[in-house]
Amino acid sequence: MSNLQDIVVREMKVKPEIESKLETKQIIHFIKSYVQSHSFVQALILGISGGQDSTLAGKLCQMAAEELREEGNPCKFIAVKLPYGEQKDATEVEDALSYIQPDEIITVNIKPAVDQSVQSLKDAGITLTDFQKGNEKARERMKVQFSIASNKKGIVVGTDHSAENITGFYTKYGDGAADIAPLFGLNKRQGKQLLKYLDAPKHLYEKVPTADLEEDKPQLPDEEALGVSYNDIDDYLEGKSVPSDAKSTIENHYIKTAHKRELAYTRYTWPKN
Repeated sequence: MSNLQDIVVREMKVKPEIESKLETKQIIHFIKSYVQSHSFVQALILGISGGQDSTLAGKLCQMAAEELREEGNPCKFIAVKLPYGEQKDATEVEDALSYIQPDEIITVNIKPAVDQSVQSLKDAGITLTDFQKGNEKARERMKVQFSIASNKKGIVVGTDHSAENITGFYTKYGDGAADIAPLFGLNKRQGKQLLKYLDAPKHLYEKVPTADLEEDKPQLPDEEALGVSYNDIDDYLEGKSVPSDAKSTIENHYIKTAHKRELAYTRYTWPKN
């Protein structure tokens, strides 16, 4: 491994391989431990997109909530559907929900709020690009989840995993914002491995990953947007050798998106010159 790869692997906490039963148990324990350590928490809130990450996080949250209730804690899992108008992959969302069997489902159409925000900015002389509007969608979805969490005395669960974190492939203060991120430490293939272990429908964990935020590029695959395959990203995170062009792309993403992995600086935490 190069020096930078060694640093990144340690930071991202990805193991060369995982044992499915143990990994599942450890993630559920983490979720339960957080809930038990915060007496105000009565619900776990998560937006379900129909993709691999939210399906896995949702299933683990539901399992954790059921164990908590068996132990006398009233915590429940609330799955949130957050379409922008008519969602193209709505069928996969319903399939994911059928698999997860959440305690409660809430649907909020974010289109009116996003469109009004975009129009208000335009009225002020700020015309957003399609890409920037995509970020508006991601932030509106997370805003809704935090509003539900406040109303339901809950916390927001994020779907960020290490293959996403290393590339910064998320919206800052959008899908990158959450109270807990139970999938961190997993890469993409390990998430798929856990879904197989948990008997998820095959088409959900084999679905082509896409953020689907840009209207000019609907259903744009993550790998096309990133310019590198998840297989190469996963190999890199497991400490394996990858082609030089893939290595360069991954490390450039990591360096350029460092700000997304940092909290807001104060004058006391910013490095002195």
